[in-house]
Amino acid sequence: MKYITKRIRISLLLAFSAMMVLSSCNKNVDTIAGPAPVVQGTTPTLATLLDDPTFSIFKAAVVKAGLLPTLSATSLRFTMFIPNDAAMTASGLSLAVINALPASSVTPLVSYHIIPQTIGSGNIPNSFPNFQYPTVYNPAPALSALLRLCTFPTNRNGYWLNNIPITQLDIPAVNGVAHRIALVTAPPSRYLIDRVNGDVDLTIFKAALTRADSGVVASSSSSLIGALSNIGANLTVFAPSNQAFKNVISALTGGVIPNNAPDATYIGFLGSSSITTQTVKGIVVYHILGSRAFLNNFPTTATSYPTLLNGAIPTHPGVSLKCTFTVLPMLVLQL
Repeated sequence: MKYITKRIRISLLLAFSAMMVLSSCNKNVDTIAGPAPVVQGTTPTLATLLDDPTFSIFKAAVVKAGLLPTLSATSLRFTMFIPNDAAMTASGLSLAVINALPASSVTPLVSYHIIPQTIGSGNIPNSFPNFQYPTVYNPAPALSALLRLCTFPTNRNGYWLNNIPITQLDIPAVNGVAHRIALVTAPPSRYLIDRVNGDVDLTIFKAALTRADSGVVASSSSSLIGALSNIGANLTVFAPSNQAFKNVISALTGGVIPNNAPDATYIGFLGSSSITTQTVKGIVVYHILGSRAFLNNFPTTATSYPTLLNGAIPTHPGVSLKCTFTVLPMLVLQL
């Protein structure tokens, strides 16, 4: 099996005060002093937090991306996820590498670690599937000036940014908050369909997708391949390996096609009239969640969640998910 929101939580505090001033003909109106004005601090900013020598590589990346002035602005609010030098190095990004990379490569990396709002640990949800927060990174401005790639912080089974552990929470700044992470969180660079097309162990699944889309316009909302090619989609695909699909097809044919036949035999079956398009599509959509869920956000006890199949069969119990966690190596925890 291979991998892969719902609401934005904004707290607004509106304070209203009303005073009734009573006066009489022989008494002056009382003067009531208002609250002292709030003084906005100027340090530290998210930019000055990066003066910490343990953040030197990430700071170099921020400078190359041209984002240091933005992170210095006290009128703006951001959440920044910072990998320290050990985390950057463990991710293959030394200072030499950052210096050698063009700004066009560094900017997306840095931008994907910055969210244009303040999200403290108390605002990081533990819901399933992951709750999305748009970053400042726009991967295709020509397509839309409003497009943003999202990150998915969670405090389910610990604190995570996508599938990267958060190792230090709530580092305060006057223009937001920072959290330290164990490794670099790289922005996604491929579509889900690219992962399917590029995996030699998913050729039968690819054939199933093609058959499921029979008679459907690729650009329509009904196209599964179109959905897996959509930059704005958030999906989780449990992609059956070739052997997994062989087992299913063998069962569907009552063993007429054994589960050790060549891949081409199964691909041919999926394209034949021996099985209906509806059946193939049902198998495929049962393996897709209509939201993005990282493995670390899965439940630890078996729980059923709806898949795309529930769009056609609302009463279907969905897919049962469970994840077993083990202790991470101490080397990772110390990054």
